[in-house]
Order: sequence, then C-alpha cells, then structure tokens
Amino acid sequence: MKKILIALLLLLATNTFAQTQTANYFKLTREGFNEKNAYATTAFVEKYFRVPGNSGFNASIHHVEDILKKAGYVEQKSNEFEAPLTYRIEKRPMKRNTWEPINASVQIVGENRPLIAYQTNRNMIPINCPSTPAGGVTAEVVFVGKGTTADFEGKDLKGKIVFGDVATGRLVGAAAKAGAIGAMGYSMPKYTQPEVHQTSIQFSSMQANAGIWSLLLSYGVKEKLKAACLKGKVELKVEIETKIYEAEELTIVANIKGSVKPNERFVYSAHVQEPGANDNATGVGTLAEMARLTASLIKSGKLKPQRTLTFLWGDEIVSTGRYISEDKERAKGILWGMSLDMVGEDTQKTGGTFLLEKMPDPSAIWTRGTDKHSEWGAGNVQEKDLFPHYYNDFIFDICKAQGKFANWTVNYNPFEGGSDHTPFLQNKIPGLLMWHFTDVFYHTDNDRIDKVSATTMKNVGISALTAAYTLVTADESTASFTVAQVKADALVRLKTEFELSKKAIADGKDATTEKHIVEVWGKYYTDALATIGTMAVDPKTTRVGSAIKVATLEVEKQMQIYLEQLK
Repeated sequence: MKKILIALLLLLATNTFAQTQTANYFKLTREGFNEKNAYATTAFVEKYFRVPGNSGFNASIHHVEDILKKAGYVEQKSNEFEAPLTYRIEKRPMKRNTWEPINASVQIVGENRPLIAYQTNRNMIPINCPSTPAGGVTAEVVFVGKGTTADFEGKDLKGKIVFGDVATGRLVGAAAKAGAIGAMGYSMPKYTQPEVHQTSIQFSSMQANAGIWSLLLSYGVKEKLKAACLKGKVELKVEIETKIYEAEELTIVANIKGSVKPNERFVYSAHVQEPGANDNATGVGTLAEMARLTASLIKSGKLKPQRTLTFLWGDEIVSTGRYISEDKERAKGILWGMSLDMVGEDTQKTGGTFLLEKMPDPSAIWTRGTDKHSEWGAGNVQEKDLFPHYYNDFIFDICKAQGKFANWTVNYNPFEGGSDHTPFLQNKIPGLLMWHFTDVFYHTDNDRIDKVSATTMKNVGISALTAAYTLVTADESTASFTVAQVKADALVRLKTEFELSKKAIADGKDATTEKHIVEVWGKYYTDALATIGTMAVDPKTTRVGSAIKVATLEVEKQMQIYLEQLK
C-alpha cells in the first residue's frame, strides 16, 4: 500500500509539473502573439494573385524575409545551425513558365457597363490563360448548353466565343477544335451557395498553349449572359491581359536551433500560392508572427527549445514534400509536422468552423456518431493506412484548452488530405492540419481580407506554438502527463464506439463487424500509447514505460469488457 501511495503521489507531482510547463507556454504565447502583425502580413499577401514564380508569390516570400530579419534571424551562409536563428531562401528554376493576371473585362456590345471585370472578379482569368490581342476582340458568343457533343453539332463556331452552362475546362478542347477564339463557362460547388453569393468565382486553370483564351463566370453573370443569348444574337468585347514568363521558384525556411538535440525538429508549413486571403494568406501571416514571437522569446531567455523549430513557406505540398525528401538525414529527425492552411476565418461571415484534421484513425474508415467529414470529402483510408500516435489527441487537447480560455469554437474532422500535412504522413512522420471548413467563399474571389479574423489567427497561433514548445522541451513529466491524457481520451472514445455499436446491433447490424470496429479502436489507442515512449528529449524509459504499460492494460481491459457485452 505504501509503495502504491508513493507512486500515486509521484504521478500527481509529475502531472502537476507538466501542466505548469504547458500553462507557462500558454502564458507566453497569449501575451506575446500580436494579431495585428499577423493581420497586416495577411493583408499584404492577399493583394496578390499568387502562383509559384510570379511577382506576387515572390513579393510574399520577401515580405516574410523582412519579418524574419527584423526578428533577428540571420541569412544562412553554410549550414542552418551556424547561428541560433537562421533563414534561407531556396531558389530553383521552374520547368514551366509562371503566369500572372493583369486585367480583363467582358462587355456586351451595346451596353455601357462591363458584364464582368477583373477589378471585382480576379478569379475570372484561369491560370495559364493567354492575353487577347491588344485592344481586345469583338465576336459573337454562342451558347452551347451543357457542352455535350450534341450541343456542339451543327453550330458554326469559327471565330466566335463558346459559352456554356458547364465548367470552362470542359469547353476549351472542343471550342479550339471548332475554330472558336475563346470559351467561357460556369461551375461552382453547392457549398459555396452560388445562388446567394452570385458574384463568386472559384479560381481554376487551363492547359497552357491551348490555342485559345478562356474565362470563368460567376452564377449571376452566367445567368444574365444565358438570358441574353436565348433572346437572340449577342456580341461581346473581351479584353484579357496576362503575363507568362520564365521564373525561379522560391521557398523560405527559418530555423531555431535546439540546444540538446538540434537534429530532431518540429516543422511548420504554410503555403504561399493561391489567390485568397484565408486561403492561404492567413497561414503565411500567422506563421510569420509565430516565427517573430519565437525569436523574441529566445532572445529574452524565456524559451529554451531543446529540439529545433522549423518554419517553412512555399508551394503547397511541393515545398514540404521536397523538404522531407531532399535530405534523408534531416528527414529522420522530423518528429512532427503541422500545416497552417485557412487559419484566419471570420466564421460569422464564412460559416467555416476551426478544424484539426486528424492523422488517419478509425474514424476515417467508420465515420459515425458526431464524427463527420467536411465537404472536401473523405479519402480512401483502409486499416493498413491507420497512423496510431499520441499527436492527434495531444494537439487537439491543446486546442481545446485555448478554446475554453478564449471562447473559441474548436472541432476536428477525420483525415481527408490535400494540404501540407500529407507529405509528412506519406513519409511516416506525424502530421496534422489546422484549417477551417465549410467556407462558402473557399477558393473564390470573395475570399478577401474582410473575411479574415485577427482573433482567430491569434487563437491558432497560440495553440500551434504552445503545442510545439511543449514537445521540443518535453521531459518525463510531459510524457507521463500525455500518457494519462491519451488514456483518458481512449476510454472516452471506446465508450462512444461501444454505445454506437450496441445501437447498431440492436438495429440489425452485424455483431462481428461492430465488435471489430471497437477492437480496431482499442488497438489504435494501445499503439498510440506506445509512441509516447520517445516523446521526452532525454527519455528515461523506466518511469514512462511503466505508465504506458499500466495505461495500455487499462485500455485493453475496458475494450474486452465492451466486446463481451456486444452480442
């Protein structure tokens, strides 16, 4: 009894210390994160239509560079650890030309005002679209309905403009073949509510060197033009000005050297390309302020990371994937990855709640109860793809703590993919995504700075920094506390899944299948608990190993109790 009491007191003291450590990091980040800085950077970046290599993309990279330099990062000359705070800009020749829009307008001949113009709809020009001749072109527009083969048959389209109630990309090939000079179409997903937000256009691209130009239309413009075409002959004057040129692709990487294990690191990634404010100028702005604050805490002596912190800005998925694959030794030391993508939403305007996208766990296979996928859509996750790790619960619990403190709504979704967390996972590195969905302005030219919340960026930045600070300074106390935390989350999840399976069996579902779901969840969490053994910078496996063993037995025992009750 005495030994048990001592062990319980030791565990209590350990957990209290770990809680105090995280609470201190919360205090530092809550006091130090300047949301005005994050918002100002977002406002700078969102001015540009950003494609890798173009002037807006590069201006954004150099704007981040200026922030880093002012914060005390020095440009790397020989290696990333030659100073405590370093940064570098990587330059690579691009295999394809870059592209940027300059201006565009469409006017119905005989009307005084443009039907649509670049000043209000900069997504109207698809990426890779060429310019029209100087002064524009005037030609008849021909409505081809849904753009089927039958819709094209019997129509003289040579020298004319093809217009359809269908995605522009589906018209270009047939229009070029028919001798048309351009194509215009419309396509918007339902979750963007195009009938409500009638000026929205989602950005898209067209094949380079397609031989014709093309434009994207909003719901309101499409309806107006269709109505005019159905009444009789319509001529349009179209002017498009774009630039297509050779360029270099830039990536900027900043490092804060760990004092004990510099080759082990936490890596943040925020992509620069895409033309929106929330997507992803907010990621750029939030991460830039996170890097600035971290440098300030380092210089003041308030933060002493024992592992390295890395901040990366570049081309979505491409830059992160390259960072991992280009240096195998460096990749071995990446212990955690975090993607910041669409992290500044004013949710009252966009409708999208904050989400932590989890690494593949069983909810990505059996999505039920309160779990749900976003409109982005589920991936094809199978049991072999599951990634058991403490990281899911650790980060989500940090976010929930900030949510409770700041009255900030925090939620999660099962794994879906599609952002900078994916390359981490593909390389067997724990990787998570911080984002918002469903956003009715997602990928549209209505995703502007007025839809951004500085407060949201602060909440995200605080959560992301507090989690990383805790992990790069983790000791036995941190690991032991995490064991208790993950065990508690495991027991809650098992109870939830048991109740769902119990009801499913009562409703006539196969008992074997339902028991299997509970078993997979149990195995997922026992495997996740095992990963905590390497959390501490200097792991002393005896104490933490014992805690993991006890927690594992408790989870397994509870799972067996539930399985016996499922009949």
